[in-house]
Amino acid sequence: MREIKASDITKLVQRLFVEANYTLPPDLAGLIEDASQNEPDPLGKQILCRLCEIRKAAKVYDVPICQDTGLAVVFVELGQDVHITGGNFEEAINAGVRAAYLGGYLRCSVVGDPLFSRKNTNDNTPAVIHTRIVPGNKLRIIAAPKGFGSENKSAIKMFTPAATARDVSDFVVETVQKAGGDPCPPIVVGVGIGGTFESAALDAKRALTLPADYRNPDERYAALEDELLERINSTGIGPQGFGGRTTALAVKIIARPTHIAGLPVAVNIGCHVTRHAEGEL
Repeated sequence: MREIKASDITKLVQRLFVEANYTLPPDLAGLIEDASQNEPDPLGKQILCRLCEIRKAAKVYDVPICQDTGLAVVFVELGQDVHITGGNFEEAINAGVRAAYLGGYLRCSVVGDPLFSRKNTNDNTPAVIHTRIVPGNKLRIIAAPKGFGSENKSAIKMFTPAATARDVSDFVVETVQKAGGDPCPPIVVGVGIGGTFESAALDAKRALTLPADYRNPDERYAALEDELLERINSTGIGPQGFGGRTTALAVKIIARPTHIAGLPVAVNIGCHVTRHAEGEL
């Protein structure tokens, strides 16, 4: 049994959320750079080049890459041979979020009650924490701050088993078309297929944290990713919704077994700064 201090978890979470908000993952930044060179539409090309300049300016001036520094989403893989000492696990994570947002001068965007009072908690807690118990004695954390310009454009549909791959493809493309320029394209599209209502949504969210060069290991789903990227980039929405070829940078699918009577499909949209950072203890 390996012991990990709660205080070390807090420090790791703090570092990851500051890093995620200040620095775009290099692979995603590379996709935007490539798109700025290949976008055929003059205005679209200009916008992509400006996005590259903004990212570089954020690094020079040491400021967040977007003013919406997101709701703190945390993915945890907790080794079954780990014993956490010196504090409560989820409290340690929230303490790290609090320290990151207050100490890192990140906008606090969380309201304590979603419907009635909607009063800001003033420290961006509580985080949304997803924990999986895995073999081993390590603790892996992915910090994924999620802005809501893109989150609000996400969708889920409970298909019947009679649905075809084309039906699923149409739903994903329709979701992107309805979103238009609101999620600040070029976007990253996470798709969860199968499981249950809630697991499909979680898989779609988790898909946004996959590497830029990720390709589904099942060639059928990999082909669907390629098809979706092509169809989305043929909509003409373009960078920031002003027209052009580059509407999406990537489409990532996570599929899992489901019930004989259903076919859940969830679409989670990430903006051009689909941020995440990961670390391990």
